[in-house]
Amino acid sequence: MRKKNVISVLLVLGVMAAYYYTEKKEQVTSKDVNTTENKTPNDSSKFNYLPSSTTGQIIHHNGYSLSYDEKHEQAEWVAYRLHSNDIAYSKFKRPYFIQDPKVKTQSSDWRNYKKSGYDKGHLCPAGDRKATLEAFNETFYTSNITPQKHDFNAGIWNRLEQKVRYWAKRNKQVYVVTGGILNSGNKTIGKEKVTVPNTFYKIVLDYTKPEIKAIAFLIPHKESKKPLYDFVTSIDIIEKKTGIDFFKHLPDNIENKLEASKDYKKWSFK
Repeated sequence: MRKKNVISVLLVLGVMAAYYYTEKKEQVTSKDVNTTENKTPNDSSKFNYLPSSTTGQIIHHNGYSLSYDEKHEQAEWVAYRLHSNDIAYSKFKRPYFIQDPKVKTQSSDWRNYKKSGYDKGHLCPAGDRKATLEAFNETFYTSNITPQKHDFNAGIWNRLEQKVRYWAKRNKQVYVVTGGILNSGNKTIGKEKVTVPNTFYKIVLDYTKPEIKAIAFLIPHKESKKPLYDFVTSIDIIEKKTGIDFFKHLPDNIENKLEASKDYKKWSFK
């Protein structure tokens, strides 16, 4: 091989190596706090608790992550850490709902909800992200909302959101996964046919020592005066209804125990 050809090959290899290094570096530095590499449960603050995605479209924002379901025009799940420091009482001005710039298939337009009779129900509540204006504003992406009846949204769903904040303050931090049960044949609203879930779920994981515990709720989409513990279910049941694998990165012995349990006695319902 001639000298010039050798030099040309070496230059090409050098460019390829530099490109590969840059790409890998960007992937690492862009990781969301919710998606850090797998660690042992002892390093719980850095463990990956993200559920599986049935759609393949996972979006990471600074304050939460989500799996967007284009068919139903909403997230199949929204997941985030809720630390006691996140719970603030800032009086930020509510922004307009806008489409999520990171959803490649485009999240639903807020106009689908106009005159529909349904609230724009937050999945990651704005009340959980009042520590900074940026985090608060992120909750107004339409990828983070779902159609909810007002009496449900302002009633039992709000009670559950407040209870989760109480647990976050009491336990220093919790991990939350929430969404609607999305089925074909459900009622839809708007030109984009946004699915109206008949049931909503919320899963709360307390990964603080000395014991990791979880609690799951499955609540029909209607107002109820019943106590929250009446809606406690197992994560296994929610997995069967959604096809989502929650906490799949936990060691099997811990995952199986958490997902089968319906025990709420370790949680305070005062």
